Amino acid sequence: MKEEVLIAGFGGQGILTMGQLMANAAMYDGLYATWFPSYGPEMRGGTANCTTVFSDEEIGSPIAAIYDTVIVMNQPSLERFGPKVRKGGLLIIDESMVPIRCHRTDVTAIYVPASPLARDAGIERAANVVLLGAFLGIKGKPSVQSVENVIRDLVGAKRPHLIEPNLKALQVGIRIAQERTSAVQA
Repeated sequence: MKEEVLIAGFGGQGILTMGQLMANAAMYDGLYATWFPSYGPEMRGGTANCTTVFSDEEIGSPIAAIYDTVIVMNQPSLERFGPKVRKGGLLIIDESMVPIRCHRTDVTAIYVPASPLARDAGIERAANVVLLGAFLGIKGKPSVQSVENVIRDLVGAKRPHLIEPNLKALQVGIRIAQERTSAVQA
């Protein structure tokens, strides 16, 4: 089992954090994991993306030319990285930030209103965690328990009051992805 994931959006949306959470959770599960960030010099407001790869075997490269899953949080990222999803792969899109739909028919595209769902969970800045939950709800790896543990460790170290809203955002993402995946398959 190997999963190559690219996450992209604007700096400040938690793109790199989402990748770190995923990679750390994969390691909690006993998997090999890499996390490779990339961002422009403008940081907040500029473009940011990262590649997270996790596998039950050693990983030869932290980057790929084509990905099993691409998660995008803005329109420019969909335009740039949407074509890099493997045929039969998964595209998770923050529909609250991406007004134009993906026209690929050879991938599964799941649209998640991440920002409003995060706001409803009590922390608008956790749209990235909602999308991470969507990924978990569809892929099932890394485990939800490991992601929750990483959130407690990483978020709790600096902002313990944000642990529960982030855990709630994660669960909301899992639920909405499972609902929308069922609708796509029906």
